[in-house]
Amino acid sequence: MLSRGDLTDGEWAVLEPLLPRSNNRCGRWRDHRQVINGIIHRLSTGCQWRKLPERFGPWQTIHKRHALWSADGTWERLLQHVQAVADAAGGIDWNINVDSTSIRAHQHAAGAPTDPPPAPPPCASKGGSRRSVHLRTRTRLFLAEAEPAGEALGRSRGGLTTKIHLSADGRCRPLSLVLSPGQRADCTQFEPVMDKIRVPRLGPGRPRRLPDSVGADKAYSNSLIRSYLRRRGIRHVVPEKSDSRTARWRRGSDGGRPPGFDKARYAARNTVERAINKIKQFRAVATRYDKRGYVFLGTVTAAALLIWLRS
Repeated sequence: MLSRGDLTDGEWAVLEPLLPRSNNRCGRWRDHRQVINGIIHRLSTGCQWRKLPERFGPWQTIHKRHALWSADGTWERLLQHVQAVADAAGGIDWNINVDSTSIRAHQHAAGAPTDPPPAPPPCASKGGSRRSVHLRTRTRLFLAEAEPAGEALGRSRGGLTTKIHLSADGRCRPLSLVLSPGQRADCTQFEPVMDKIRVPRLGPGRPRRLPDSVGADKAYSNSLIRSYLRRRGIRHVVPEKSDSRTARWRRGSDGGRPPGFDKARYAARNTVERAINKIKQFRAVATRYDKRGYVFLGTVTAAALLIWLRS
């Protein structure tokens, strides 16, 4: 399975320089590589945190590290760095595709408190440094911006569900990720997914945000999305819905021209489906066990990071 196995030396060499070297609240971190291997094991198996093998160290340390990195955006920054390295080497196919997938939530994923959890207080023996106060403030701001409403849990006939909206490059790797409740329509999250595409430059220059082209299915076929793409100068292939086509015919010349459609380009939309299949190889993503929305988003982002590292 793609997700099994600890970090290789090459993968660790990519991540090690980007990780924080010390915890200013309570002293030095436990070995990052050991903790990340524990997170990978949980991603692969979907086991409970407290049932992690002892070789990874205390399960509380691994769980808290994952929650903290999900809250302060560390997983997202690691993913963006790996994407930046691939882009600098010309390894990203910018003919991207957009889609979503529904994730069944376990019953233990329900019941999170209404208010976001406060940032952990500084260690009593160390005191609160200026850097630790800045970290807690940054974490609260990140949660205020990234926390999905209602923890991204929706109710349907099948029970609690979460929907992952994503864009994928032409090599079946996730570029951006957004969570929503399971009943949310795909078209409502198209702009947030596109706005989260941000691949930094290794040298000077602004991050790349615009793809060469976008492909999507009929769920994204509406005038607002087409206007958004035209306004940004992005070529797109989105099939027209039958009712939209009928309404345009009824209006005659006032209905305008039909949108262009490239069958060969649309056939490449399978790359986003294959990216979804890769993400769902991780059992902790295929079924949601995390109560908090931002923690589950960190879980999905960590899975995407492994896909990029191992592609």
